[in-house]
Amino acid sequence: MDDATRTKVEAAAFRHLVSHLGARPDVQNIDLMILAGFCRNCLADWYREAAEEKGVSLSKDEAREIIYGEPFSEWKRKHQPEATPEQLAAFEAARRKGHG
Repeated sequence: MDDATRTKVEAAAFRHLVSHLGARPDVQNIDLMILAGFCRNCLADWYREAAEEKGVSLSKDEAREIIYGEPFSEWKRKHQPEATPEQLAAFEAARRKGHG
């Protein structure tokens, strides 16, 4: 696979991941962090960093809106309840193991 094709395939996979996460607001960021070591906010940070490497300046809020499909404050209001004590404990355990 040549570099241009690989970049197109990677971009398509990224768009699919963002779409998939957008269709699953029931999957909380803290659960993603516990299980996978990254969440939507991490993805937005990586997006912003990649844009900056290409000379494109994005704010944290602009990058999050790209990933969430709406302003983060709106998404959070609609979909993100307070973390449970169990989630917080699991997150802390994962962080101590280097997974969060």
